Amino acid sequence: MKVSFSKFIVVLLLVFTPVAIAEPPSAEVEKLFPDKLGEFHQLLWVRPLLTLAKEGLLTPSAFRPESDQETSAFTGGEVDYLSSSGEKFTVEILRVRGESDAYSLLTLVANKMRESGPAEIDLGGVGTASVISSRQVAFVKGATFLRVANTNLKSASSEGAVKLAQLFADQLDKGEGEIPVLVKHLPDWQDVQPRVLYAVNQETLKNAFPNQSIMEAVSFKGGAEAVVADYEGQKLVVVEFNTASLATDNDLSIKAKLQELQNQGQPAPTAYRRVGNYAVFVFDAPNLEAANRLIDQVKYQQVVQWLGHNPFAYEQATREFTETTLGVLVAVVKASGLALAACLAAGGFFGALLFRFRRAQQRAREAYADSDAMLRLNLDELTPENDPGRLLGRGN
Repeated sequence: MKVSFSKFIVVLLLVFTPVAIAEPPSAEVEKLFPDKLGEFHQLLWVRPLLTLAKEGLLTPSAFRPESDQETSAFTGGEVDYLSSSGEKFTVEILRVRGESDAYSLLTLVANKMRESGPAEIDLGGVGTASVISSRQVAFVKGATFLRVANTNLKSASSEGAVKLAQLFADQLDKGEGEIPVLVKHLPDWQDVQPRVLYAVNQETLKNAFPNQSIMEAVSFKGGAEAVVADYEGQKLVVVEFNTASLATDNDLSIKAKLQELQNQGQPAPTAYRRVGNYAVFVFDAPNLEAANRLIDQVKYQQVVQWLGHNPFAYEQATREFTETTLGVLVAVVKASGLALAACLAAGGFFGALLFRFRRAQQRAREAYADSDAMLRLNLDELTPENDPGRLLGRGN
């Protein structure tokens, strides 16, 4: 009866929690939470994602537009763990449709964590990317988002949370093991990446710029993605569209909206420009020249991917084989030439030293030593002639 009453309380929480897409954990989700993990063991049962829901991070606008979804936006749950020392931790796990969606959720969580203190996204720590505060750690690995929070009021350390998070990370599929490539196309991306905001829907951009209605002209249909970065007070927004057609349609819509805002005297970005399939905005720049300089640093890098069989696979493989073979041949010729040149140089150097040494020996020597009853030919003319007048005659 006690268990039934607890489940009833959980149902009530679900009803009165502002969540549109939260669902009770499935059997697949429950498998993500082992009963025992290292020194930690699970308490009670897996619950729906109540904590993230209360923070407003599980609304439909937090994920891709519904028209782009073939499956549910996410699946996941939360549960409490107790360490051997008696510390209690809440673990939340979400499996989303794509790795970009997971990274987007991480940047949203990091942005909310900064409201109470510093929180920067770190690469290569826990999982693919992670953010750690005084009481919690959140990370992504593949298409999975996970957060561990220390719920002990008397403890403000994240050490136990990091340890538990690492144990979970070790058992997750890493996927591609990379953050979205759009982040790496930002100017000086290593410096701004710790504080970027990544968006896979229009609502995220509108919430990031509540006073800029220009974001209403940006459509995320077709799988568009966007990144927001801070450059010394200037806000750079890069929106990537998957096709040139979508980029053209959005460019026309954005320019029409800009003209409308300017005519009405409403807030607008300092500068806007289309760069390849990117729509690039700069907000809060000191002047137009500074904004354009920042946009000039954004380079569109086109990547072509075949959804099915690549018809040029044979030509590509032949070209790669030819380039590799020629590269090896050139490397061998260069190495042989360098080895020959080194041998000739070394032989010449040591030969010159030996020649000079022998010449010095010859100049220092006054005459060859003569031995009695030996005949010597003075062919090199280096030994001086003996004076016959000074030779002793035969004895009697």
